Amino acid sequence: MTRAELVISGLVQGVFFRASAQAEALRLGLVGEVRNLPDGAVAAVVEGAQEQVEAFVAWCRRGPEAARVDEVEVRWTPPRGGFRSFRITR
Repeated sequence: MTRAELVISGLVQGVFFRASAQAEALRLGLVGEVRNLPDGAVAAVVEGAQEQVEAFVAWCRRGPEAARVDEVEVRWTPPRGGFRSFRITR
């Protein structure tokens, strides 16, 4: 199990990025959350098996069809176990 904390920048708000990320995380069996940031970026925290978390990070580098992802910052940390599902916040 692992945890990734991501900040995704580019054209990522107003293009269903959060809803698409939630669908992808649930498809991969991950838990965590995704939210918009005031600067126009999107932040996500995801926990689960290493392979699935890496697949989610790879998906974030592409995003949904209408998005334009310029950069994805990833910080790997030990999982904390505080999530029950994957949710959209803010």
